[in-house]
Amino acid sequence: MLLRSLAGAALLGTLSLAAHAQETFDGFLCCNLRTDGSWMSDANYAESGKRIVPAGTPVRVTGYGRQRVLVEINGAKQAIGNDYSRDLDLPTFAKRWVVKDDPNAKIASYPPKIREAIKSARITKGMTREQVAMAVGWPITSENPNLDVALWRMWISSFGGYSVMFDKAGKVTGVDTDPQTKVLVYVD
Repeated sequence: MLLRSLAGAALLGTLSLAAHAQETFDGFLCCNLRTDGSWMSDANYAESGKRIVPAGTPVRVTGYGRQRVLVEINGAKQAIGNDYSRDLDLPTFAKRWVVKDDPNAKIASYPPKIREAIKSARITKGMTREQVAMAVGWPITSENPNLDVALWRMWISSFGGYSVMFDKAGKVTGVDTDPQTKVLVYVD
């Protein structure tokens, strides 16, 4: 009897997860994400041949695969890879990258320097955490389990790491990295 109850509970849990994992919805990219035309990663590396899909681009979440959120952007199928934030379940991960409200309204209200930094997928002094995410994506949770800290560890490539430093008010004070990477991720 106990085994039957445990098996029933496991089946209900699996069915519940499967139903939840298939949640589809329409929204907008929260952040600039780099794509090769079929795939985007939560690491958001600026590799050769990748182009930026801008924050605010309309997106339809169509399903879920193995560590992938399946999406449709401008009629083309793509996937957003949960490569380094696997402590987040896929529905939570999907809602981190595909948001309900178009961020373009917020971006339009920012000062010109911050708008330009976001548009160029770079960080500038005085940005909030949300503005940094809009510009370069959310930091991977494997290295940044808490987003309210004074330093986010980020990557532009598998060998090009950088740190975004925040003051007590949550505003960017600078970026710490080598000079070559700094040119790619930061604008004064």
